Amino acid sequence: MTNLAPPEPSSLAYLGPTGTFTEQALYTQDDLTTLDLCPAPSMPEVFRQVVAGEVDLGFAAIENSIEGSVNVTQDTLAFEVDLLVQREVVISVQLNLMVAAGTSLADIQRVCSYPHAIAQCRGWLAEHLPDTEVQATNSTADAARLLAEHPDGRTAAIAPGRAAEAYGLDVLAGDIEDHPENQTRFVLVAADGIPAPSGHDKTSLVVFQRADRPGSLLGILQEFAARSINLTRLESRPTKQGLGDYCFIMDLEGHIADELVADCLRNLHMKHGDVKFLGSYPAAGTKGDQVRTEASAASQSADEWLANLRGRIRT
Repeated sequence: MTNLAPPEPSSLAYLGPTGTFTEQALYTQDDLTTLDLCPAPSMPEVFRQVVAGEVDLGFAAIENSIEGSVNVTQDTLAFEVDLLVQREVVISVQLNLMVAAGTSLADIQRVCSYPHAIAQCRGWLAEHLPDTEVQATNSTADAARLLAEHPDGRTAAIAPGRAAEAYGLDVLAGDIEDHPENQTRFVLVAADGIPAPSGHDKTSLVVFQRADRPGSLLGILQEFAARSINLTRLESRPTKQGLGDYCFIMDLEGHIADELVADCLRNLHMKHGDVKFLGSYPAAGTKGDQVRTEASAASQSADEWLANLRGRIRT
């Protein structure tokens, strides 16, 4: 696996405690697991530690294919801190209903978990535990930890399998998520540094409109269309400056080192409003390494072709 981390990082903060889905995603990245891993009590705290220089890297969920954006991550990056995305990681969601030993489905009166996880199991809960109280926790693993500390025989937690192992709980029902194709996207962030182009990259940014006027969004989108740049995500978010004041959060294919991407960002900043750059980084995907290899080979071939032509210029 290619090491895509910033130079010589030594520590990383992620949403804890032990057993979170975030930790499960983190452990898919071999190079990151060798770092000093620091569980944090909340996502904003993950980013605060990076900004304060207490850790080198932060790792947090930013988007789910069913529930959409994780707003606390997205808004913190857009409005509260100046950090750059170094990498994205996408993994499939697998959630379980877990209980203390001896608890049956009929005993359960309360289900605890992170709000996004609860939302991803609505159908299963409606069918199997329709009258059960639902209680939010700071993370899926926090729900499992609290249950292990206070096994009252009436409470269940929704969490990944890693949490059951970490806290000695029984999995009463596995794979209870409503959509089997459910995936969550995570981002690795650092205080500075942009990874070099890999041949299969993504760029994230926030565009703040100078004025709310008819056609303003169209004007922004035309900058991408004119250069045949593909947007993979477009979302409006309130700027927190006043009712009706919105900005646009975008992901696009390409790297800021690409001339077309750089020209697009230049025009956006000049014509349409302030632009906050969130990073250019290797895109995730099962075929990412293959795409990067093919792009590198194509680039080398193109360089050799161009060099051959230039070598024929008369001097």
